Amino acid sequence: MLKPLRDATAGRAGAADEKDVVHVCQQSVSAADDEWLSVHDSFVIVYGRGVDVLSDLLHRARAKNAVVRQFIQQPPWSITLADRQPLSVVAALAGGVSVSPRNAGGVTLQTGDIALVKGGAYTIADDPTTPDQVVIRQGVKHIVGGPEAVATARARKISSRTYGDRCPGAIVMLHGIYDLHGSVGDRLLDMLPTVTVVPAGPRTRGPLELLSTEAERDEPGQDAVLSRLLDLVLVVALRWWSANGSRLPAWLTAATDPAIGEALTILHADPRRGWTTAALAGEVGMSRAAFSARFAGLVGEPPMSYLTGWRLTLAADLLRDTDDTIAAVAGQVGYQNAFAFSAAFKRRHGQSPTAWRRVR
Repeated sequence: MLKPLRDATAGRAGAADEKDVVHVCQQSVSAADDEWLSVHDSFVIVYGRGVDVLSDLLHRARAKNAVVRQFIQQPPWSITLADRQPLSVVAALAGGVSVSPRNAGGVTLQTGDIALVKGGAYTIADDPTTPDQVVIRQGVKHIVGGPEAVATARARKISSRTYGDRCPGAIVMLHGIYDLHGSVGDRLLDMLPTVTVVPAGPRTRGPLELLSTEAERDEPGQDAVLSRLLDLVLVVALRWWSANGSRLPAWLTAATDPAIGEALTILHADPRRGWTTAALAGEVGMSRAAFSARFAGLVGEPPMSYLTGWRLTLAADLLRDTDDTIAAVAGQVGYQNAFAFSAAFKRRHGQSPTAWRRVR
């Protein structure tokens, strides 16, 4: 039985005193008349009162249109996704799977491995040397190879989300796509390399087995189950990368520091409050000078500079997603008046709030 994820090292003091909160956003849309490409949208974040920074990013990015498909096919096979995919998950369940982004070096996954692929077009195949067979562009399959490509394109439907032949020697691959939202989504994507490989291990095995089993079923509530399991796979992969990545963003590394991680959590939990460096220092039990120096040293910028950047990231999405007035948006992200907000926004984004809203 799956339990809510919680990182005991990241929670604020007192978080355990409150019940976990579950935020869910779900809807369904069809991207094409091809059932293999129909997409569904759901995201869930489980957390206590103290929201760690990564969870906050994932929640606010509001991943939508998450599609999950399982492919079971004998080699050779090759599928190219020609359209830009904000964030994809590829997992090898049986046999090796090659993942080759158009503008970066490729990787080969072994059984149980997971790859996060950021942006751009990429090819998934049984082997990196397999010629292109099928290209999916704007929701339409294009056959570019010979008879083997036709077999790949016409893979038999085993269930509504699983395709292939189940013949001996078949490779089993899971594929999921997220559409991350807005400036917060961009902030999450910016921290990732083009391809991140998470090796097989105890933490990946359980979620992948559950996801594979559910992908072969046609039962009530299937979309919700699959979307949440894909969320779990994404979080497991991001946790591994945040613990093992070689080029982590400074704020993510800083989040593991007890005091600075606590300060980041506080800022994300209540960005509109009129914070000062001294007030933040008091919250985490440090002197103002020591806190300011430690925060800047770990995060790479002073506390108030980080807060300004985060507020303006949130503001960009509010301008894009709502019809609230400039003054209302300013108030929601902690500015006392629209003039000061507009000046700060233009310094950060190179456009006034009104111009930003017009072109987004």
